[in-house]
Amino acid sequence: MHSYEKDGAAIYLASFATIRSEANLARFTPEEEVVAVRMIHAAGMVGLEEYIAFSPHMAITARAALEAGAPILCDVRMVSEGITRPRLPAQNQIICTLQDPKVLDLAREMGNTRSAAAVELWRPHLAGAVVAIGNAPTALFHLLNMLEDPSCPRPAAIIGAPVGFIGAAESKAALMQAPPSAAMAVMGRLGGSAITVAAVNALASRKE
Repeated sequence: MHSYEKDGAAIYLASFATIRSEANLARFTPEEEVVAVRMIHAAGMVGLEEYIAFSPHMAITARAALEAGAPILCDVRMVSEGITRPRLPAQNQIICTLQDPKVLDLAREMGNTRSAAAVELWRPHLAGAVVAIGNAPTALFHLLNMLEDPSCPRPAAIIGAPVGFIGAAESKAALMQAPPSAAMAVMGRLGGSAITVAAVNALASRKE
């Protein structure tokens, strides 16, 4: 018979104690550190913190936007469904447009992916929103191109953590080189829905 820890609360506390003892968190502000720790926990990867980048005051800005009722715009349902609703401070609306019936035809017209086309449908919700992109580099690239237009509504904050080998590193580098809003990213090829969800959940709650 295998012997293992069976107390859920003990596992939770030991997990975060392990992260804090092993990860290099010194460069983060207190508001950023909470987010980074949650992301490390979701990835099961001490060392992830070396890839996490924040623009100045991003964590404070994103949390304030959520507390003010900002919607959360997600590129995929793996992100939108992972957000813990009870953590949200203002019953924030969570929006994922990828399954919208208009997306397929719009993607053909644009000559782009469905993920990028779905971002076009964010325009009515974009002003002051918190954006969470955890899958598709094309979604992040298209959002950045949209925000080149001064007339495009500006989100309050952008979480850029698309994952993969084609365009992921480049899209996040573009985001952090000249952030159009408060921004954070997981640089390089790393990222994904679980890490992105962890960032949203951490920003939405003042509790670790």
